[in-house]
Amino acid sequence: MAMTAKEWLVLSRLPGLGARRITSLKARQPEWPDGWLALLPGPARDALRLWLEHPSRSPLQAEIERALGWASRDAAHHLLTPSHPAWPALLDELPDPPPLLWAQGSLEALDVPGLAIVGTRRPTREGLGNTARFAGDLARAGLAVISGMALGVDGQAHHAALEAGGTSIGVLGCGIDVVYPARHTGLYRQMLERGGLLVSEHAPGVRANPAFFPRRNRIITGMSLGVLVVEAAEKSGSLISARLAMEQNRDVFTLPGSINNPQARGCLTLLRQGAALVTSVEDILAELTHWSLPALATSPPGGAAVSQAKSAPEDPLLALLSDAPTPLDLLIDLSGQGFGHCQQRLLELELEGRVTQAPGGWVRLPG
Repeated sequence: MAMTAKEWLVLSRLPGLGARRITSLKARQPEWPDGWLALLPGPARDALRLWLEHPSRSPLQAEIERALGWASRDAAHHLLTPSHPAWPALLDELPDPPPLLWAQGSLEALDVPGLAIVGTRRPTREGLGNTARFAGDLARAGLAVISGMALGVDGQAHHAALEAGGTSIGVLGCGIDVVYPARHTGLYRQMLERGGLLVSEHAPGVRANPAFFPRRNRIITGMSLGVLVVEAAEKSGSLISARLAMEQNRDVFTLPGSINNPQARGCLTLLRQGAALVTSVEDILAELTHWSLPALATSPPGGAAVSQAKSAPEDPLLALLSDAPTPLDLLIDLSGQGFGHCQQRLLELELEGRVTQAPGGWVRLPG
């Protein structure tokens, strides 16, 4: 009999058990609870027995009640366990998958195959443009774009996928209800409003911690068919993600970069290590043919993409623009958004070739 969410919650909170240990015990297919009691080390066994026999005396009970209360509070709140029908099956290939995932948003995001996009938190202008192009094209081809909700490449990838009318999944290095970095409050909200999904192995309220992010990366790559590294310095978390992907037998793709760009040196290292060099989404799709995938849409040269993705509402700032220049301060007033948000979004639209600056303000480009 499959274990319930409550039972997985208890298991995940037992002392002295990590993800790897739980996975090794789970492989022996013990029955709940007697089989687990026979296999668990002493402290964990004692804690489980106390909860089973006297739940009111167990410190686990309050945690379980809080978790189940959170899950029942909102239809968009989910506790994903290996027994859940929406559990990402690719995670089971990891030596240390999370015993459960907290999720918020639309579980339909897990119905389509995903590809991770990662990179530096300080991308160049070209790096931001490449991220937007690849994320948008992947979304239009019917793939979910998976990343870590960080500044820079991560945030741009999520945003571009949603703007293209596609699906995006954000993996957090903090509690599921914690917005980190704080500058991504708008992106967090956008992910939930546009059919995206946020997941974390950390309970609500857990603050971000530097030690969590390398662990988060294994989930990003573990849920994905492959990972695209856009820009990465020689020592960066993106290279950790690429290494994890290789260890997980996932495809690793990277963009070529100038030898004079410090943010491209990590990509050059990956190319020497055997990563696939790509210049278009078609290059990625061609490499993914060994996966059993549903028919993915492609963008015919000179034509519109044939997409499985849902249509996206027009960008609010774009809707305010025409071929007549509109000053930035007027856009701020009309949109109700702050200076920083408007400036960042206009830069992104400019990189996508949809707007440009002209004397007197910003104008919308044809197309």
